[in-house]
Amino acid sequence: MFEALVTLCLLSDPAICRDALLPGAEAATMEACEARLDRLAVPEGAWSAGAPFCAPVGAALAFEEVAPGIFVHVGAVAEPDGENLGDVSNIAFVVGREAVAVIDSGSARWIGEATWRAVREVTDLPVHHVILTHMHPDHVFGASVFAGAEVVGHEGLARALADRAGNYAESLEGLIGGQGFLGSRVPEVGVVVSGVGEIDLGQITLELTAWPRAHTGTDLTVRVGDVVIAGDLVFDTHTPALDGSVLGWLEVLERLEGQGARVVPGHGRAVMEMGAALGPMRRYLAVLRDDTRAAIAAGERLGEAVAQVAGSEAAHWALFDAYNKRNATVAFTELEWE
Repeated sequence: MFEALVTLCLLSDPAICRDALLPGAEAATMEACEARLDRLAVPEGAWSAGAPFCAPVGAALAFEEVAPGIFVHVGAVAEPDGENLGDVSNIAFVVGREAVAVIDSGSARWIGEATWRAVREVTDLPVHHVILTHMHPDHVFGASVFAGAEVVGHEGLARALADRAGNYAESLEGLIGGQGFLGSRVPEVGVVVSGVGEIDLGQITLELTAWPRAHTGTDLTVRVGDVVIAGDLVFDTHTPALDGSVLGWLEVLERLEGQGARVVPGHGRAVMEMGAALGPMRRYLAVLRDDTRAAIAAGERLGEAVAQVAGSEAAHWALFDAYNKRNATVAFTELEWE
């Protein structure tokens, strides 16, 4: 098999280049691939691009089928860096009779490209939708690979991304390197969800739910039968990251439990029983809430409180030191005016 590529180079540093995938020209022969090059759109951005060319198909991300038609890639439980190149969050795609939906897209364009290849290993059906579960950069920067697909998100997602795009891009490029981030950009949200919505892929229907402020203010879940693809409303192994409301998150978890029997978390294992996944989440968030309230009642200042709030949870989570103090800061700010 062959695919189309284009060499992208940073305008600010032409020595930093990589070959980026141009989806849509996949073919069994070089000649057939080359015949399709003239209809491909070259990505635009802060980089220069050469002429498209064909080459043997590159590496795909590893996905496992966790239920009929539902495929999940497990990202590393780690901070983005030059070794993992930002592959630190779970990604899913769902194959219906008529179309495919991708749920989340990773930290960089290369992850979206490797997801496209994984889809093509399973089906030739078109990718009609890319659904983003929330605003955090490790879930959104690969979406622009899926040209022609509708980008779907919470009604607050477009504004949240617009407000943070520059900071997100600068941070990720610094963490994974210019070459790893090359070609990445924030996608434009075309379909917004408030409340509940549906997407019909043919024989498989996705139920989308936009949630009140919880992990963030832009959380969206995707239900497929008895499986809920939860994004970062559910963490496994990785310390939960609070960027919204600790009280709201606890309330959302109560409602989420009735949504399905199994859940795909945003970080951690590919799929889990719902109760087994939510138990540790509830415990951590309840300790975070209760310790914060106790610190406020004792008259502690923010700097004193964050050093010890939820410290009893440290042994239960990876990356605890990287996230817990941030979580305590957000919780303290929320709860000090109760």
